[in-house]
Amino acid sequence: MKYAACLAFTTVFIAAALGAQESEEGFVRLNDGQTFAGWQVTKENPGTWQIVDGAFVTRGPRAHLFYTGDGVPFKNFELKVEVMTEPGANGGIYFHTAYQDTGWPTTGFETQVNNTHSDWKKTGSVYDVASVGFAAAEDRKWWTQHIIVAGNVVTVKVDGKIVVQYKEPPGAQPGAQFTRKLAAGTFALQAHDPKSVVHYRNIRVKRLPD
Repeated sequence: MKYAACLAFTTVFIAAALGAQESEEGFVRLNDGQTFAGWQVTKENPGTWQIVDGAFVTRGPRAHLFYTGDGVPFKNFELKVEVMTEPGANGGIYFHTAYQDTGWPTTGFETQVNNTHSDWKKTGSVYDVASVGFAAAEDRKWWTQHIIVAGNVVTVKVDGKIVVQYKEPPGAQPGAQFTRKLAAGTFALQAHDPKSVVHYRNIRVKRLPD
């Protein structure tokens, strides 16, 4: 009986491990955990960004970190980022965006990173497009923010659970100040303010068919 129980446990463990591997098939890692290779910090407060224990960490005034390691824009994709916030922190993960020296990125969309900051738009929200007022994650605990763009549908998952699903309506036009219009582009990470400490690690992406 002991042998049978052990064998059953081992079989379940192996199956779970294989399932995890299959779910990551086709993903490409975007950060090496040691350098900023493939990433560009804005000219606005570049010292805000640090690398600590394999993660990009925000500690300082507003600044953004853009992925520049691939010249081919991302249109349809799955992006997975492990995130951890300190209490009161505000951050974000942008997609379909483009590098700019200063200011809030005006191109593309931001998926919110915020569990306990005063802004009511919480983690997983597609900022100012499809927002949720509940926190799907907890401060000081790692979670995986999974962003999927397929055609005109944006899905945001937190630890495998769908938080937001936004379907862009036909004929949608770019906004005057922030485009918030599905197109193509790169990714960026946000450092919101000096009191917001956010950790981003294990960033990987899989392109999907156009």
